[in-house]
This record gives sequence, structure tokens and C-alpha cells, in this order.
Amino acid sequence: MPAAPDETLIATSGAIFDDAAVLAALRDALSAASDTMDARRATLAILAEARDRGRDAIRAGFEADPTRARRVTHSYTFLTDRLVQCAWLVATRHLHPCPNPTEGERFAVLGVGGYGRGEMAPHSDVDLLFLTPWKVTPWVESVVESMLYILWDLKLKVGHATRTVKECLRLGAEDYTIRTALLERRLVGGNAALTDELAHRLWTELFEGTAPDFIEAKLAERAERHRKQGGQRYILEPNVKEAKGGLRDLQTLYWIAKYRYRTGDPAHLVELGVFLAEEFKAFEAAERFLWCVRCHLHLIANRAADHLTFDVQVEVAERMGYSDHGGRRAVEHFMQEYFRHATRVGELTRILLVALEADNVKKKPPLLGFFRRRKRVRPPYIELQGRLDVADEAAFLAAPINMLGIFDEALRTGLLLHPHAMRLIAANRNLIDDRLRADPAAVRLFLGLMLRHGSPERALRRMNELQILSAFLPEFAPIVAMMQFNLYHAYTVDEHTIQVISNLAQIERGELVEALPLCTEILSKGVNRRVLYVALLLHDIGKGRPEDHSILGAKIARSVAPRLGLKPKDVETVEWLVRYHLLMSDMAQKRDIADPRTIRDFAKAVKTRERLDLLTVVTVCDIRGVGPAVWNNWKAQMVRALHRATAAALENGLEDVNRETREARAKQLFREALPDWTEAEKRAEIGRHYGPYWQGIPTAAQVRFASLLKDLPDGEVRVELEADEDRDATRVLMACQDHPGVFSRLAGALSLVGADVVDARSYTSKDGYATSVFWLQDADGHPYEPARLPRLRTMIDKILKGEVVTRREFEKREIKKRERRFQVPTNISFDNDGSEIYTIIEVDTRDRPGLLYDLTQVLAASGISISQAVIATYGAQVVDSFYVKDIFGLKLYSKSKQEALERKLRAAVSRAAERAGA
Repeated sequence: MPAAPDETLIATSGAIFDDAAVLAALRDALSAASDTMDARRATLAILAEARDRGRDAIRAGFEADPTRARRVTHSYTFLTDRLVQCAWLVATRHLHPCPNPTEGERFAVLGVGGYGRGEMAPHSDVDLLFLTPWKVTPWVESVVESMLYILWDLKLKVGHATRTVKECLRLGAEDYTIRTALLERRLVGGNAALTDELAHRLWTELFEGTAPDFIEAKLAERAERHRKQGGQRYILEPNVKEAKGGLRDLQTLYWIAKYRYRTGDPAHLVELGVFLAEEFKAFEAAERFLWCVRCHLHLIANRAADHLTFDVQVEVAERMGYSDHGGRRAVEHFMQEYFRHATRVGELTRILLVALEADNVKKKPPLLGFFRRRKRVRPPYIELQGRLDVADEAAFLAAPINMLGIFDEALRTGLLLHPHAMRLIAANRNLIDDRLRADPAAVRLFLGLMLRHGSPERALRRMNELQILSAFLPEFAPIVAMMQFNLYHAYTVDEHTIQVISNLAQIERGELVEALPLCTEILSKGVNRRVLYVALLLHDIGKGRPEDHSILGAKIARSVAPRLGLKPKDVETVEWLVRYHLLMSDMAQKRDIADPRTIRDFAKAVKTRERLDLLTVVTVCDIRGVGPAVWNNWKAQMVRALHRATAAALENGLEDVNRETREARAKQLFREALPDWTEAEKRAEIGRHYGPYWQGIPTAAQVRFASLLKDLPDGEVRVELEADEDRDATRVLMACQDHPGVFSRLAGALSLVGADVVDARSYTSKDGYATSVFWLQDADGHPYEPARLPRLRTMIDKILKGEVVTRREFEKREIKKRERRFQVPTNISFDNDGSEIYTIIEVDTRDRPGLLYDLTQVLAASGISISQAVIATYGAQVVDSFYVKDIFGLKLYSKSKQEALERKLRAAVSRAAERAGA
């Protein structure tokens, strides 16, 4: 057994596998064995001990030096080699000795796939090829069977095939997966001459002249893999092996390079001129980092695991030595580095593929917008291989403004950038200096990328990948590949910013008329597009620092916007939009927009219709850019209603926004909705409710409550479920006699059936009845399907009748394991200014099963009357806003009462956290 050099391993070879000691132990045990079964048991015991000792040594070495992934993968390969070789020695020399094998009985054991390549994570598969010259003989069959039983008993995940050289050639020609495995073969034990024969015949009879087909097959395989993984490089829970920019992409580069250039060492690609030395360093750095992550994942899970889920990300970051600093968690720094490596892998892939096109072994890509008339490329650019390239490097670099101009030309012509051009740009980023940033022509070009061609995201995304965006706008650099460790944001901060700008461009192109009618109308009437695009570009630029990102972002905008050529008035508007880009979202989702005070306060903040319109567009684009399923009809309706009410207030005067006006209007609509009722019946119904009831819920709900309250017997709870299409939710109406805690019971019932309560109102009538309305969505953020409503109704009835004990049921509900690492500090505030007649208690904390029930139980036990609960959920974070009065119908002004109530609410949050496993 040839020795492995210690400098390639994470521990000494003797610590991983002591050849002399293990062979001596095997020799003694086998000579003392009474029969074959005894020999196998002895072999297994010795090799199992050696396996465990070797794994412990590798683990200890990795813990001491947690970033030396290459040494770790080589160490696991070395350990596996030794176990396979020992199994081969025992099978061929003791269990099935054959002193004089025939020509047909010479055979070889080859490692193929990742094992053949010599790269193994702790729980990687062991893929073996048992190679024979001709048909398998009984002796070979017996040896293979014995070896496999030994390896399986050692708990190795062995994939195997027994084939002749001829079968390898035939199957490799039929199946690209088999062909790829054969490309990565390595002799582990047995006949070396047979291995050499296979190698010679593979190259001369199979690989030679078939590179174009192999490359197309591997690229198709890669595209399908990316599709299954979501198609995005910035998936926040990536599969480190299969995702875009992951290990499999690097291995695809390796396979293609080896097949095309017949080199087993990627470093030779530098000598061949495919990669620059700097690019190859990036290849190695990405490979080391990704293997390091994968090895830690396997060790944490104690099994093969490649999915970098949220809960594991935290532990991997800790193991790799990342720490909290700069206002960000260690896991966020770790994932930012992960995404930077993934981006670099994409660049390296493009470079290799175009090198292959130059060799005419890969098909050229189609022109973007194939059926559009092609535009002639302007100097100093040329079209090369269907892409935009630089005609004269010296002339291009002589005018640094071309570093921006090439992106403008790419948008104008619809051509992708040639990797040669991308290389040239990346290597000369230093040309983008303060002088170029201050050049009015360069500024016009940069703004034109967003304002002129209709697809700004194309240019911005490529500029970002090549670090040109952060070179021209240095303030953008900190948010590149910045991951936000929460369940709300689906993209990194830079990709989110580009998505937001893409949303605006889509609205301008008229692609979202039905989905976003209000924003489409605002833009069609004309707005300051320059202000809007710059505000969106800068809206999250303050993230990742300890300060409030809106305040810091506004400060940054104050210095960046003038540099981008904006006039003082426009600079002021951009700064305001960045500072308050969350204001409309917060008002719409965390406050009661039926309360006149909410509208007056918001109108005072925006001041003008122009700012209202701009902020509305910013808000909608921002929420849509958070993730694919975040924007829905509920949020759309709330934003539209807030815009409509605020626009009316700005137009008619704030004094017109008052409770009396709204109450009178609501009563009038109620009368008109019940033409069959007598005047006496209408007066009686109107007279039984207090003013907030008329201002707080829609007319349709008031009409249904009038029916539910008619002749309602004592002790009965009447429930009605219906779709509220305007709000993209299911509306639940409940009417019953009022008593302390009724709101909490109803909230608990709805939580137990798995409903997501997004809004709730509860009012007590003058004659002692409680009328509560809840708006619900299912786990996917949609209204319940009509077919599910009867079951939902049955479950609610059971809970309200006491057949199911609410608190006991919540004991069984836990936060999912992958979501437990999310930390959300609890903040509780009391606001006596946000409403004229209520105190607003806002509880901002970690969401968990039964939280709303626990909080409302505390309020009820404290003699607090809840009129409304507005629930805003942001992934793992929830903000519950309660509009309340004390037992005397007054606001909670007493500081001591507020502090006592806050302590009780915090205790309820802690109990819920402990119960849910947070």
C-alpha cells in the first residue's frame, strides 16, 4: 500500500491509518481464525476500530484547523483507500486465495466519481468499479462479493459495478453519467496494466472527437439542476453541492476541461490560456470554501447533508471562526462570503464556456431578443461570437468612461458581454476613480442605464457581479452579497435592490397594469423618474451597520445624490424617500387605517401629493422585491386604501378627516345596504353600537353582524366564514354575549386551526354583545379554499365549546427545527398619540405558535379591553399592535401601569418561547 504524503493530510498518515499496526493485526487474526466466518468477523472488528480511529483523527485535525478543507477531503479519501485495500487483501489472499490466477482472473479495483477524483466529505459515497478483462469468472465474483460485504458492514455507502473494458466503453457511449464517472477513475488496488488499457481505450475509442456532445450534455444537465434548485444564485438556504455557484458547478468545469483539454489538473488551464492566474486563484478559493462548508455540514448532521439550512448556517459559521461584529451576526458574514464565492463560480463558468466556443466545441448562445432587428455595434466595440467585445483594448482603456459605456452599448444592442470584455473590465476597475465619478458625462451614462433602455436590471446585475457598480458607487460595496438572516427576505441586499428597480421598470413597461393599477396610474400621469430610480437604488444602502438603516441611508443619500447630478430639491426628495421608505408599509400593516388619526399623522408626514405618490411606488416596489410570495392582495388593498384616504385628506384638508364624518358616512351606507328593513329596525341596530364600530369595519361586515345578532340566544356563539376578495383573506365573523377574555378565546381558536390572523377587530355593543371580525390567511398567505371552510368551521365550533383545551393544545406546537436559530429581540411600546381614543400597545417579537393567544390572555387578565389587533408578520418576526382601553374605558396613561403590563407581556412572550422550543 503506497504511503500518502503527510503534507496533503489534516493529520499524520499514521494517526489516520497505521498501516503496519493494522496489517499486523489482520495477519495475526486471520492466521488464528477457525473458519471463513470467523475471519470475516475478525477483519470487521479490526477495520471498524481503524475506521473510527481515523475518523476521530480527521475530525480533531479539522476542529483545530477548520478551514483546511482540501486536506480533509484528501484525508477521508486516504482512509477510504486503506479500508478498500485491506478488504481487497483479505478477500484475495485469505478468503479466496488464488496463487496462479489465469489471464481472465486478473482484475482491478478502481475508484470513480468523487472518490476517484480523490475528494471525499465525511459521509460521501464510495463508488467502485471492479474491472475485468473479459467475462467475470467465479473467483472474481466471489472476491467482489466478499469485499462488498466487508465494506457494507463497515457502514460505508458503496456504489459498485463489475464490468469488462468493453462494457465500460459501450455503457459510457450510451450514458453521459457513466462516461463522467469513467473520466474520474483512479486505481485503488489490483492490476495496473488493466487500468492503463481502459484509460488508453477510453481516450482513443470514446472520448476522442466527442467533446462537443459531452459538453452540451453537461451544460444541459447543469441547466436542469439549476432549475430544480430554484434558478437563483442567491437562494438563502442553498444546497452547497447542487445549487447555482455550488460544488457541482465547479466539478462541471473540471469535467469539461479534462474532457476537452485532457488535463487532470485545473491549474493547467492557466498554461493553456483559458484562465488568468488571478481567475484560477478564485477557482481554488471557491473550491476550498465550498468543500469546507460541505465537510462541516456532514460532521454536524453525522450523515451526508448538503442543504445549508438556516439552523445549520449558524453552526457552520461558528465552526469556521466567524464572529459577530459591525452590527451583524457571524452567520451573516459567513453567508456573504458564500454568495461572493458563488458569484465568482458563475464568472469562471462563463469564461470557460466562451473559450470552448472559440475552439468551436460549444454552440454559440442565441441573441437576446432573437426576433428583434439587430442593431449595429458602435466603435470601439465589436460583436464576437454573438457577444459584445472590445475591438481595441488600448483605445478602450484610454477613455475610462468606456467602463460604463460598454454596459450602455450592451443594453442598446441587446448583446451579452463577451467574457474577454468582462475580464478586461474586471482587471481595470482601478480606472474608476474620483475623477470619473465626478465626470458629468459618466454620471449621465450611469443614470441612463436605469432611465433609457427599459431593462436596467440587466446592466446593474452584470455591473454588480463585475464589481463595477461598487467601484462607481463605493457606498454600495458593503451591501454586495449581504445576507439578512431572517425568514422574510428571500434575496441578498444587493440582489433585492436590483429586484426592486426591476419592479419599477416592469411597471413602466406596462407589464403590471392588472397587478398594480395604482402604481401604473401614478407613473402614467408623470413623476420624477430620476428621483424614483435613485431613491430605489439607495433605499437599503445603510444596511449592515449598527445604526437604523433608514437614517444612515438618508445620510448616505444626502452625499451620493448630488454626485449623481440631482438638483438640491430632488436631493431633498431622495433623502426623504430613503429616510421614510418603510413609513407607508408600517402605517398600512401595523396601524388601523380606518382611524382618522392614522390618516392625519401620515398626511402630515408626507405633506404633498407628489411625495405620497412617490412613496407609494417605492413601497410597492420594495415589498415586491423582498421575495416571490410577499406581495399579495391584502397588502395591495391596505396600501391602496391608505393612499386613497391620504390623497383625499391632502386635497380636502386634514380637518375633514374626523370620526364624526366617517361615522355618519358609515351609518348612511349601512342604511342603504338594508332596503328591506323597516326604519325602526335600522334605528335600533344603529343605536346599539358605539362610534368606533361604524368607523372600524366594512359595511358588508356590519350587515352580516346585524343578521347574526338578531334573536341571539344566551350562551350561543354564531360564526360565519366568507371570502373577502378585496383583502385576499377569509373573513370570520363571530357574535356572542360579551364577557372578559372573549377576544382571546376566539384568537386561540383560530390559531389552533393553523390560521394566520392578519387583522382583527372586536367591539362591544351597548346591550352587552361582542362582535368580532377576523381576517385569516392560510400558511401560504392566501384565503382558505371554499372546500376547506366547513372543516375550519367545525374545528372553531369544537374549540369554542370547550371540546379542545386551547392551552394544552399549544403545548404540542413547536417552532420548526430549521427556524429556531432566528433571534428577534422583544420590544414593547405604548403609544397614546397614534389614536384619539385608544392606547396602541405594540409588541415586536419572535413569532411562535399561540403568541397572539398568550398576549391577549395577559391583556384580558389585566382588565384591558381590546378593540383591535393588527398583526404584521415578517418571516420569523411579528408585530402585534393592540388598540386598547382600560377597565374604565380610558387610555393607559399611568407609567407604572404600563411598566407592570409590559412585565406581564414579556413573561408571556418568554413562556411562549420556552413552550415552542425557541
